[in-house]
Amino acid sequence: MPRIPTRRDVRRARAVVHRTAVMGGLDTRRLLVTVRALPAFARSYRTFQQATEVAGGAALPLGELFPITADAVLPAGDSGAYFLQDLWAARLIHTRAPARHVDVGSRLDGFVAHLLVFREVEAIDIRPLDSPVDGLTFTQEDATTLASIPDGSIESLSSLHAVEHFGLGRYGDPLDPLACFSAMRSLARVLAPGGYLYFSVPIGRERVEFNAHRILDPRRVIAELTGAGLELVATSAIDTAGRFVADADLDAYREAHEVTGLFELRKPHRR
Repeated sequence: MPRIPTRRDVRRARAVVHRTAVMGGLDTRRLLVTVRALPAFARSYRTFQQATEVAGGAALPLGELFPITADAVLPAGDSGAYFLQDLWAARLIHTRAPARHVDVGSRLDGFVAHLLVFREVEAIDIRPLDSPVDGLTFTQEDATTLASIPDGSIESLSSLHAVEHFGLGRYGDPLDPLACFSAMRSLARVLAPGGYLYFSVPIGRERVEFNAHRILDPRRVIAELTGAGLELVATSAIDTAGRFVADADLDAYREAHEVTGLFELRKPHRR
């Protein structure tokens, strides 16, 4: 007799389908909504066609249709983890107003764009970038070493949802199982005494989902960064429901499937 699938089996199957779709560049949620809305789109098309003819307009050729059926039912804009983490770090940097800010690997069209509204940014990535944007300078560099950057030279530094990808080859970087931890130590090395690091990674049950990213135990993240000479200022989180949790106890998420851990750190002055 065949085994009846459990809820866990169903979740795993859904995860496989989702990841397979992502590999092909598909947004499975949007695709499902689009397919379900096609009958309503056909009715709307007929109604609009009739109204156009009554108004004396030309018929709408079928070859020029461009169905966008999901926007009417999906939320207004994206207020997910990236949106919330970008605001978290940008607000802190705006308040502290450092003379210089450097970012390592964060999204240019999200977080870095936030910062460019009110300050210049130096961006670092292992991939090349040719951007004419005013206020943005770029260095192509391996963030696991940051070899071209002197010790203690950066007063304000960020790396949001970046280091969990390092060493997996996803972005053309060398394969290295310990690359994310090398990068954490490099970030700590280049941070100036008194300077701040704004850092985020996915946290939860620790594992590698090759070659997309890692999920990291929050205790290990803190141990790596404080062991490299930084002190923890505050931790926040964006939970599985997409809610920003300020001053979060990240231990509560150690067995989570995946949430976003936000770490604010400072390098103390030498005594």
